[in-house]
Amino acid sequence: MDTDRRRGGRGRAVRLSALLGCGVVLLAGCGAMPVTGDVKAVDASQPGDAQVQVYAVPPREGAAPIEVVDGFLESMTSDDPDFRTTRKYLTAEAARTWQPGEGTTVLAQAPNRNGPTIHDKQRRTTGTTYTLTGEQVAAVDAQSSYRPLAPSEYSQMLHLVRQKGSDGKQEWRIDIVPDGLVLGQSDFKRLYRSVNKYYFAAGRTDDESALVADPVYVRNRTDPVTRMDTATQTVRTLLEGPSNWLRPVVDSRFPAGTALKSGVTSLAPDDENVLKVPLNKKAEKAGQGACRMMAAQVLFTLRDLTSARVGQVELQGEHGPLCSLGSDEAEEFASDDGSDGPDSQYFVDDEGHVQRIPGSSNGSGDPEPVTGPLGSGTVAMSAVGVARDEQQAAAVSADQQHLYVSSLTEESELSAPVVSSRAKEPADRLSAPSWDGGGDLWVADRDPSEPRLLRLVDGAGEPQEVSVPGLSGGRIEALRMSADGARIALRVSEDGHTTLHIGRVERHGSEEAETVSVEDLRRAAPQLADVTAVSWSGRSRLVVVGKEEGGVQQVRYVQADGSTASSGVLPGVNQVTAVAAADDEQLPLMADTESDGIVKLSPGDNWQTVLKKGSSLVYPG
Repeated sequence: MDTDRRRGGRGRAVRLSALLGCGVVLLAGCGAMPVTGDVKAVDASQPGDAQVQVYAVPPREGAAPIEVVDGFLESMTSDDPDFRTTRKYLTAEAARTWQPGEGTTVLAQAPNRNGPTIHDKQRRTTGTTYTLTGEQVAAVDAQSSYRPLAPSEYSQMLHLVRQKGSDGKQEWRIDIVPDGLVLGQSDFKRLYRSVNKYYFAAGRTDDESALVADPVYVRNRTDPVTRMDTATQTVRTLLEGPSNWLRPVVDSRFPAGTALKSGVTSLAPDDENVLKVPLNKKAEKAGQGACRMMAAQVLFTLRDLTSARVGQVELQGEHGPLCSLGSDEAEEFASDDGSDGPDSQYFVDDEGHVQRIPGSSNGSGDPEPVTGPLGSGTVAMSAVGVARDEQQAAAVSADQQHLYVSSLTEESELSAPVVSSRAKEPADRLSAPSWDGGGDLWVADRDPSEPRLLRLVDGAGEPQEVSVPGLSGGRIEALRMSADGARIALRVSEDGHTTLHIGRVERHGSEEAETVSVEDLRRAAPQLADVTAVSWSGRSRLVVVGKEEGGVQQVRYVQADGSTASSGVLPGVNQVTAVAAADDEQLPLMADTESDGIVKLSPGDNWQTVLKKGSSLVYPG
């Protein structure tokens, strides 16, 4: 449990570590409790330390109310099967009705308990109340979807009564308890891990399919309620369908009602790396084409679980195999209209021309002007956005007033601007542009008198204004579209701060008369009071530059659900003004800095200067 609180009482759960001859071994991975060597209680001093496991112990005979409360809270942090031991702290009725799977409240620290409170002096020996308090920073719903929250006050009641036990003695037990679990951040990170389940972007044909990551949190080890291992939990959540937030913009190819075959609690690939997934008879309704897409959903979902190493998925019905799909074959379902080779990097040089660093050089090649008027024209540019197929680009003029679109494959004259801003000041005009995976171009006009989010279908035609109902009084300063086109990351300024929000992109109507809106904006990384730059990094996360209130600038990864990991902070780099990451996470992270120019960070390396001059470096998208 979090080190800020030391719980007393003999009813507390026990944290154990085992030192065996082969080194430190995770007890959850042991077939049985060690019978040799020292066993000792340890302090969970390292947040999220998976090598610390909690074993629940029942309340002792004659335990005082405070011991019962502390034991119950500590027991919730264990891997107690079906929370059977945890329920021993409850009355029989409360133990029967308590639903620990209804969600998880995540607090900054372990919950404090205040009390006791006696409402009726005549009943002080038969009933008492404790209040659980803390600072809530996140909530995980029954679908395992995580939502970060701006820190807020948490307060819930635990009521205890004296009841006659099986031996006839009076014992204190909890009879009023909120459903779900209440955990401090460090215990939550120790017990759970973020994984991505995948669905297909809605409104596209099978030939245009694009997979969308839907992050959820599952147990690191066996889930106490379902008794499923991590891989099986992940497949189960996939079959249950997308999270409520993402549901309006994605589809699952699994027929309604599809579930794992009853009794399946473990999934693991065989010696040939083939994972066989037994499903109920509902799955047999799918045709072969849909079945292969179902298998692709499973393959991409389990790709994040490195321990699985799945090379092929075979979906099985009640009467045998339904279909199978290899990991190489699954790539055909991941289309985002990208180029065939590694993404190149693009930037604006000190003369306002767009240049390109070839993708094959891994960010280390010599820059070259792009083909067309953006690379050699007379209009100076300040920012650029490149379509994911690298066939065309959009650039904002140096005064940030006009947006131009041009081919990157043939020479031509610069066409008339596709968007212009009427704002008086450059900082109030156009943002840097961004392309989604479907080939549409997005830009924000920051004009205080008429702020707009605009979309141009295929980068051409009349700009379409996109409504953002949840924006309130904030102004969009910058935007980045996800490769799947289902989500948008927005830097929004309001009340002197610029914060990060993620919205769902909904499309309605026919292709000829399609309307688009950004719905259900969610604050991401709410601990960052000011966000300087953001870029999507792969399908499921973003790289964000920002700082906490009164803190220093940091570069860190943020999941698509807005959550952050303690290990997500990247090595320090100073005075970052912009950041760029590729869909391929093996390509280097790039950043614009005030002091060192454009720098890159390759996997496993340190920051290195690429160019002393230049700005607005981007990957396609």
